[in-house]
This record gives sequence, C-alpha cells and structure tokens, in this order.
Amino acid sequence: MSEPGTGLVDDARRIAALAWPVLVGQLAVLGFSTVDTVLVGRYSSTDLAAFAVGASAYITVFIGLMGVVLAIGPIVGQLYGARRLVEAGQQLHQCVWLALGLSVIGSALLAFPYPFLALARASPDVADKIRGYLLALAFSLPAALLFTVFRGFNIAVSRPKAVMVLQLGGLALKIPLSSALVFGVPALGIPALGVTGCGVATLIAMWLQLGAAVLLLGRDPFYQRFDLQRHRLARPHRKSLAALLRLGIPMGLTILIEVTAFSFMAIFIARLGTTTVAGHQIAANLVSVMFMLPLALSSATSTLVAQRIGADALEAARRIGWHGLQIALGLSVLLGSAVFATRHGIVGLYTQDAAVIAAAVPLLTWVALFHVGDALQTMSQFVLRAWRVTVVSLVVFALSMWGVGLAGGYALAFGLLGGAQGAGGFWLASTVGLVLAGVALTVFLAWMLRRQRRASVTPAA
Repeated sequence: MSEPGTGLVDDARRIAALAWPVLVGQLAVLGFSTVDTVLVGRYSSTDLAAFAVGASAYITVFIGLMGVVLAIGPIVGQLYGARRLVEAGQQLHQCVWLALGLSVIGSALLAFPYPFLALARASPDVADKIRGYLLALAFSLPAALLFTVFRGFNIAVSRPKAVMVLQLGGLALKIPLSSALVFGVPALGIPALGVTGCGVATLIAMWLQLGAAVLLLGRDPFYQRFDLQRHRLARPHRKSLAALLRLGIPMGLTILIEVTAFSFMAIFIARLGTTTVAGHQIAANLVSVMFMLPLALSSATSTLVAQRIGADALEAARRIGWHGLQIALGLSVLLGSAVFATRHGIVGLYTQDAAVIAAAVPLLTWVALFHVGDALQTMSQFVLRAWRVTVVSLVVFALSMWGVGLAGGYALAFGLLGGAQGAGGFWLASTVGLVLAGVALTVFLAWMLRRQRRASVTPAA
C-alpha cells in the first residue's frame, strides 16, 4: 500500500498538522503548573517549597496512572486506521471504566501523602501546606484521568484540535481562579490560601473542562460514526480491559519510573533548603515547558504510525517513525542551544530573588542537554508504543533513570562519591541517564524494524 508524498518534507507536514494542536494543548496544561509556580513564588518561598514537593507528589501519581489510561491511543489508532470505527468507540468507554478504577487508588494516595512528606523531611509548616494542596488535587484527579481518556481517543482519530480548545478553556479558567485563591480577594470575602488555593483552582477548572468534553462527545456529529451512544455506560468488558492493561501497565510503569526519578529529585533536593529547591523548581518547570515540543511531535508521529499499521501500510509506518525521530532530534538541539544562550534572562522571568537566581542559573546548562536526551527517548518510546512494544522501554528506564539518574544523582549530590555537588549532581546524573535511555531505545527500534522488514520480504519456507 503506497501513499503520495513519501519524503521527509511530506512526512514533516503530516506530523506538524497533528503536532501543533497537541503542542498548544499541552502548553495550556503545563500553563496550570507554570501559573502556579509564578504566583506561589511571588506569594512566599515557603509556599513555593511546598508547591515543589506537592507538585512532584501529584505528578508522580497522576502521570503514572495517566500512562495506563493512554493505552487507548495505540489501540484506537490501529482500529481507526483499519476503519473499525465502532470497535474504536467501544474502547473509549472501556477506558472510562479503567480511569475510574485508577482514580480510587490515586485519590487515596494524594489524600494521605505521608510517604512523600517523610521522603521530603518537610518542616511542620511546609508539610501542612503540602497536605492542603494535595487534598484538593485528590478530588480533581478523577476529572483529570477521565479527560485523559478523551484526549487519547481524539488524538488517535486525528482530532487533536477539539482537545486543544478545551485545554485552552481550562487554562483561561485556571489563571483568574489561582490568582484569586492564592492572594485572596478581600472585597469578595475570599481569603489568601497560598499554595492550597492553587489546588482548589485546579479542582474547579478540571471538572468544568471534563463537563465540556462530555457535552462535545454527545453533540458533535463527528463522533456519531463511532456509535458512542449505544455503548455509553455499558458494562466493563473483561477482554477489552485486559488488552488495555497489558499495554497500559508497562506504559504507566515506564512513565512512573521517569517521573519518580524526576520527582524524587525535588524531594531529595528539598533537604538542601528552600533556596536550593526553589532554584530546582524553576529549572524543572522550564524543562517541562521544553518537553512539550518533543511530546507533541512524538504523539503525532505515534498516531500516524499506528494508523498505518492498522491500514497494513507497514513500510509507510516504518518510514514515518524514522522521519519523526530525525525531526524531534534536530529541533531539540536548536531549542536546547537557545535556552543555554539565554539562561540568565529566562531565570529572571521567574524570580528577582538573587539567591534563587544563583541557584537556578547553573542548572539551566544541564537543562539544555537534558532536553536533547528527553526528545530522543520520547520519540523512540512513542514509536515503539505504536507497534505495541512497551516492555523494553520499562526495562531500559528502570536501569537508566533509577539506576544512573536517581541513585547516581543522590551519590553526587550528597557526597557519597566525593565532594557534595548539591542539586547540580542530580541534574548531571539524570541527564546522563536520559541520554543513555534515548540511545538504547533508538538502537532497539532500529533493530526491531530491520528484523521486521527482513521477515516481510523473506519467502515462507
């Protein structure tokens, strides 16, 4: 099966058409955290330290569960490519059951965050602020996971703009809500809640965003082809849920390993003082913003690859995957170089505190290199997911991110291998681990596709 326009430029156009709405939408999602970082940073350094630990705890829980739910992407993408649309619609509703079940677990972890508090060794006043923030997020988690189902389904059927519009709407609600609840509005009787106000604002915005998604599914004619109404609220289907879990659990664990390696960086760095952790939070937020570009490109590439696999256009699937890898790597080098060159000005946008600036600027050197490794591993991993290959990523990430990144970073930061390097030691080790993961996954992808191509042209015995 062939298609017109098979060069790098043609594939870049196809990827860009899907990637830009994903990028804008994900930047809107990240805007939630960015807005909170800026507002809380201007409110107090204590609340910023609480936000750094609380956000790391929430991300650890949410992203790990989100990874399981996003198994809907490769499955629906292949069904959509094969034009099995009713089956794709069935997967949406089965994934809703999965998200609801996972919400029970995740909300309990956020409502009782004692393990995170113990690891952070937070002072009593910081710990109280962390509890309030995470309690609000415990009630927002079900809405966040259910919206993830909506997002994964829409991207898989090449309709990311619908997701983007709702995500922008959520951010538009989040900004004034966070501002009012963090600083308070005495004229309206709203007290200043600090970091807890950020959690309450997220709770309100996420549930309203989910409500808009449900209305869109029910009223937009586009979704009629999937016969969603007939399967709404259908009983859980054991085989469908098992298929989602077989693909989603390794995906979720892989993401969890990456996120916990990064989250526990913040928790361990919190032991070094509020100034150090505030500097780390700025670097962490920046690298998260930068990550949205390779994430969008990888999501778009994975969707196109999965659809070609479903349509039995395997050579086109292989080609698009490699072109996506080249595009992501090239753009990450450009973006990383730009951040390195302007690192002082970037930090100045976050804070005017001289001590925090001094803590953050050195970390941005590692951020630039970290981003290149992040782009490489993300694209390789997403292309492998499109082929429903997920266990290899899990093994690679356990070794590179926990073994090299987290354990190595702890040893460097706290002087177990010599002089203590502080937060910079964690960033050095994590960068090395991420680059190793990217190289290993790219090599495996090349080997898998080469072997697959040879098998497809070898006559049966």
